[in-house]
Amino acid sequence: MRRSIIVVFLSLFLMAYQALAAERGALFKVTNAQHTLYLYGTIHAGKPDYYPLEPRIGQAVAAAPTLVLEVDTASNPDAVAAAFREHGLFPAGRPGYAGLPAERRKRLEAAMKRQGIDPAGVAQLKPWVLATMLAVGDMVKLGVDPALGVDLHLASLARGKSRIVELESVQYQAALMNRLPIDIQWRLLEETLDNMASGRQLREGRELFDAYERADRKAFDAIARRVEADDSVSGKFMREVVLFERNGPMADKLAALLARENNAVAAVGLMHLLGKQGVPELLRQRGLQVERVY
Repeated sequence: MRRSIIVVFLSLFLMAYQALAAERGALFKVTNAQHTLYLYGTIHAGKPDYYPLEPRIGQAVAAAPTLVLEVDTASNPDAVAAAFREHGLFPAGRPGYAGLPAERRKRLEAAMKRQGIDPAGVAQLKPWVLATMLAVGDMVKLGVDPALGVDLHLASLARGKSRIVELESVQYQAALMNRLPIDIQWRLLEETLDNMASGRQLREGRELFDAYERADRKAFDAIARRVEADDSVSGKFMREVVLFERNGPMADKLAALLARENNAVAAVGLMHLLGKQGVPELLRQRGLQVERVY
């Protein structure tokens, strides 16, 4: 009898430990007088051992009538391709990186080759796309795979069972990235090359994934402070446009959804949830109750 009690106790302890260890990202419970919405911070790449999801978010998604994503890229590949053609390519007859001075062109080509990118295959891509591709190459070095992104996984769980709603469109996101004048886009790409050469890009990427994997609030706060203080071209664009400009409309749409529907789950990039201008804080400012689950 005593041995059975010990076995049961150890089993329960192990289950609790596994559930705790599986906490990743950030989960918030948002409520008004009648309804609840779960807000989860995702990351756009992943590893096989990220899944299955931690039980609380997994159960919330399973019970949700609606899953809200930034975009649902898998639902309309044609829209993704059209947005890329419109905002990611130089027009025919206009040189891409081949029009750069020889020294800059050679530096870029060398960086692309180190990331496994064929320079000839990306000749017409705009600088923001090249910078994104180089960043993805660094993610792969960290052992993560964009095809295993948490948002993609959530969409696969919900498809055919729950309604999937997009906060944005891929057309909007591509246009946002292409908003920078081309000369500033080249500067952003140069900063990317500098950050790759110094190891900063890889280091900060590792910090973000490590923080996500541990659901580490202190690390999230440190990342938020770094973003708020970064006055480089890429840093300002990330803070003021990619994050802050989008966070307000996201908060408005989530508040409107919460007003009419119960138990929806919203999954957006983790960076949108951090700091004083993050979506949770903006929802608080809209009079909603926001509880940090982890």
